Amino acid sequence: MTAEIGQFSLVLALFVALLQGIVPLVGAYRQNASLMNFASSASLVQFLATTVAFIALTVAYVSSDFSVLNVVKNSHSLKPMLYKISGVWGNHEGSLLLWVWILALFGFAVAAFGRNLPGSLKARVLAIQGLIGVGFLLFVLFTSNPFERIDPAPFDGKGLNPLLQDPGLAFHPPFLYLGYVGLSITFSFAIAALIEGKVDPAWARWVRPWTLAAWGFLTIGIALGSWWAYYELGWGGWWFWDPVENASFMPWLVATALLHSAIVVEKRDTLKNWTILLAIIAFSFSLLGTFLVRSGVLNSVHAFATDPARGVFILGFLIVVIGGSLLLYGLRAPAMKGGGLFAPISREGALVLNNLLLSTATATVLLGTLYPIFLDAVSGAKVSVGPPFFNSTFLPLAIPLVIAIAVGPLLPWKRGDLKGALSRLKLAAFSALVIMGISWWLAEEAPILAYAGMALFAWLLVGSLVEWADRIKLFRIPLAKSWSRLKNLPRSAHGMTLAHIGVAMVVLGITASEAWQSERLGVMRPGESVTVGGYEFRFDGAEELKGPNYDYLQGSFTVFKDGDEVVQLTPEQRVYTTPPMETTEAAIWPMLSADLYAVVGEEDGKGGFATRIYHKPFISWIWIGSIVMFIGGAFSLSDRRFRVGAARKKKAMPVAQSPVAGV
Repeated sequence: MTAEIGQFSLVLALFVALLQGIVPLVGAYRQNASLMNFASSASLVQFLATTVAFIALTVAYVSSDFSVLNVVKNSHSLKPMLYKISGVWGNHEGSLLLWVWILALFGFAVAAFGRNLPGSLKARVLAIQGLIGVGFLLFVLFTSNPFERIDPAPFDGKGLNPLLQDPGLAFHPPFLYLGYVGLSITFSFAIAALIEGKVDPAWARWVRPWTLAAWGFLTIGIALGSWWAYYELGWGGWWFWDPVENASFMPWLVATALLHSAIVVEKRDTLKNWTILLAIIAFSFSLLGTFLVRSGVLNSVHAFATDPARGVFILGFLIVVIGGSLLLYGLRAPAMKGGGLFAPISREGALVLNNLLLSTATATVLLGTLYPIFLDAVSGAKVSVGPPFFNSTFLPLAIPLVIAIAVGPLLPWKRGDLKGALSRLKLAAFSALVIMGISWWLAEEAPILAYAGMALFAWLLVGSLVEWADRIKLFRIPLAKSWSRLKNLPRSAHGMTLAHIGVAMVVLGITASEAWQSERLGVMRPGESVTVGGYEFRFDGAEELKGPNYDYLQGSFTVFKDGDEVVQLTPEQRVYTTPPMETTEAAIWPMLSADLYAVVGEEDGKGGFATRIYHKPFISWIWIGSIVMFIGGAFSLSDRRFRVGAARKKKAMPVAQSPVAGV
């Protein structure tokens, strides 16, 4: 009965979404308040209906209801409870249900927290959100039904993909989808603005918190995915420029550009058309990622191997959404003129440069991702575009971007003095030279880009702190007054500083781990030792053990530094029977200075075991920096200006009624 309840709830959600997509648009056109207000009620009902459906599927997984085909394919009675729950979204059908639920959640959030929105704009935003919901609900119900029954029901299920039986993958998809689907709100705001023919600073202020929330969730979702790849796949890397990795990275790049572009619209009433276009493109990349993962055109550890017929549906939906929105943009955007003028050297100019670099970087990633697919479709030729292409095209764009991040916030609006801004960054420039010199002196020989990366880290870190200190006039006025300015500083200013510091930390982690990584691959016998990165790794042997739903080979390494024991590492090689698959579980000892990383493999038949040992300097800073970026976004989101939007003007009290009118 649980599956039938879920099925009925999805059908109800579809009809409500259809009404939500039509009635408020008619109401906004006629300026009928009751029809416009219907959008909020419909969004609540749609959210409740999808919530019931999601709970129903979760109950089916938790109770191991093997009369539901989706549960049979992706669960097993012996699976730990965490993976029974995460199995709900660890498959094509369930992940789409999660997508639909989050879509309804964001629509309901706009209805609940958008009280200050103009009635017509709010109605149109929720209507567009409802129409997006119609497309995805049709896709779920007619091609990817998670509640399909199987008769007779098998005794047990086939189990979840062992690669997904990991805490990192349990939380990675929900955060990633919160980012993907969160961009649907910015898209809905953009389309609503095009329909109304009006984009102003108030619109930018309303759209920024939703963009910021989606950007934050995407940041932490991508970080969780890279952390999972780092310790679960056993190859020692954290990013491979896999097409599905790129599919999540491209919307993040565009969302970052959108965040900064919206600031210009809010502060200077310009770049309106560009900001609208970015909002459309950001969500378009989210849909493109959905197509790549579910169409069957890619073979990836991240991709769902699904029926290509489903890909045709998504492709059609993608064409309708992207094509329709760009057509509307082409018709309405020319009528929306920007207001403020600005010089190239100004805060606006720096943000435009930021957008140009981010957009170009996105285009290079898109080209490298889609070129093999297009070539295969046109000529049948198989090519692989890997890290060498992306590193050689993306890095030259990232370097000036990081340089500009430190300079831009020090420039005033409208017209700035570049020389003056650079003079305030003398400490940052000096720090960059010092760190580059220390790296050259202490570290082993490395490519020149490694030393440049260390300089960029210091430049951005110190530059961000200099800008923050400049805001509170630290050391230029009494400390008590600086403290007072600090307390009165908007939270968004603190959030920006934290986010930029997080970027600097990521730059440090990427640079040091890629340039000065030490590794040793080979066969080791019990009692043998090797030295990697200044640490001695002694292999103590391996033994066969049994886990809750797998058998595994567990190796043991004792790590020493200058003769003192540091840690014991116990990597595993797991063998699952349901479904049959082998996985690698790396043993990692994370430190601020470096990660110690060990992997054990199969026995060679002569008493030795294949081993992989790495010393990865500062690699943990990649994920620490990502968390700091997320915290910075959350801190900015807590700014009252973002939470309440543009406040409505209060009506003036008549003088005759004021008890203090004469004061």
